[in-house]
Amino acid sequence: MPAIALQKLRPVLSVFWRDESLTLRGESFAGRLYVPAEVPDSAGLVLHLHGGHFNSGSTAEGQAVATALTEAGAVVFSLAYPLAPEQGFPQSLDNIYDALEALYRGRSRWTARKAPLYVAGEEAGGNLAAALAMMARDRGGPLLAGQILLSPMLDACLGTASLREAQAGPVGCRWADGWADYLGSPERAAHPYAVPLQAARLAGLPPALLISGQDDPMRDEAAQYASRLGKAGVAVRHVELAAPTRWPQAYSEAAREGSCLCDTRGAIAAFYAQTAPP
Repeated sequence: MPAIALQKLRPVLSVFWRDESLTLRGESFAGRLYVPAEVPDSAGLVLHLHGGHFNSGSTAEGQAVATALTEAGAVVFSLAYPLAPEQGFPQSLDNIYDALEALYRGRSRWTARKAPLYVAGEEAGGNLAAALAMMARDRGGPLLAGQILLSPMLDACLGTASLREAQAGPVGCRWADGWADYLGSPERAAHPYAVPLQAARLAGLPPALLISGQDDPMRDEAAQYASRLGKAGVAVRHVELAAPTRWPQAYSEAAREGSCLCDTRGAIAAFYAQTAPP
């Protein structure tokens, strides 16, 4: 495994990070690289997609989740992906897929040459990670060891009981506004890469870890997707945390004892161990 100069990175708890970029076919992709203080020889490489509602969020706001993914035992690249409506579906997703390819081709910079590759994301980032898993399957790569989806936005219908409990309302709903900005037009909601929960074919996807909470508006979407993945023969685990999880602050603040992120690090570490190639 390549040696990483930790003194050139900024410390966050037991994790170090720095601004980093990827390049593929002359195109550059900006983001943040997170590295554990002690990098395991078996460490995988994770492409992390920050939360928000497609039209919001940043790598800075995604630092808590990226840190948790790193502390669980991986090197993480958190991508500063383009936001809607300036760039929506499918252009934004195609751009992110190119970044995944760039990360795969350059992974020997930070991990072992054959290190397992994962996609992960929270909220809108969870949608994008799920879509990347489908694209990688359909396009013959990159080969993914797994997908980690935290409170993913997977259904544009916004009709689940957990969302109704959030009292989103028909006007001024940040989820509805985000979906509208990302999709641009209603017919795009029929595309499986845009709305993974509605995909007709889920077989052949990499193993999945879904994380949600009892007080999480995306709870029902996560549970439904986990069920459908399992019925399609995909190895899947759904972790539903007991309330209160401090949602939505849980994904934007540092993990602490009893918080959502602190409670999930063990599940993420176990997922890495179970999905890493021998």
